Amino acid sequence: MNNNPIGIFDSGIGGLTVVKEIRRILPNENIVYLGDTARLPYGTKSVDAIIQFSLENAEFLISRGAKLIVIACYSSTSVALEIVQKNLAVPVIGVIQPGVEKAVELTKNRKIGVIGTSLTIYSGAYEKAFRKIGERCEVLGKACPLFVSLVEEGWLDHPATERIAQTYLGPFKEDNIDTILLGCTHFPLLMQVFQKIMGKINYVDAAREVGTMVAEELRKLDLERGEQGGDLAIYLTDLSMNFKEIGERFLGEPMRNFSRITLKGK
Repeated sequence: MNNNPIGIFDSGIGGLTVVKEIRRILPNENIVYLGDTARLPYGTKSVDAIIQFSLENAEFLISRGAKLIVIACYSSTSVALEIVQKNLAVPVIGVIQPGVEKAVELTKNRKIGVIGTSLTIYSGAYEKAFRKIGERCEVLGKACPLFVSLVEEGWLDHPATERIAQTYLGPFKEDNIDTILLGCTHFPLLMQVFQKIMGKINYVDAAREVGTMVAEELRKLDLERGEQGGDLAIYLTDLSMNFKEIGERFLGEPMRNFSRITLKGK
């Protein structure tokens, strides 16, 4: 199975930020990416629907031979991770736990801010993740749904983006947090705006930590691919008018091998 791909899915194409980091850390690995663009956003769907979508996405990746699956969607990780893990025979890694572990490592005053979509924040998944590793931290969550649209519009350094970010993040300064967890695949693209508002505190991009965890898991299971130069195949359930422009913004390189597919159950 060493030559089999790593499977990664997200509700859209924001998960390509996770692909980017995994390719940086594991350049020899083949990757199959599924973006369920026909059914996004997941954050406004019911828990039952997200679980169903997540299982269908995972089964598609298994059908493509995935030796390990990464759930790059924070909404899906929040409510469906354990169910997907129980239903699959391959390892399944979500995007929440790796970021939490890094935040705990970095914080000095144990005050951590978490920003994400509404479902991710209100699901309580982050609080559960902190409890799981036995760390007593003050976790302050803030739903920032407008950031997703701003990133997809390409307004990464627009004055409106800075004003909205000031509204969202301003209260964190009063709370004296020293670490911010970026709980959405889109948010790393706004890092310069965050730093301008919050200054020199710790910023945790979970995509980087996921890449490290995937590498460790493959080593542990002796599933690393030894050949040089891994391939990337991208499957999307819908091709919007500007998907390629937005996808390349997340991926940091041209999107070449992509195609539209229809999932079982749709």
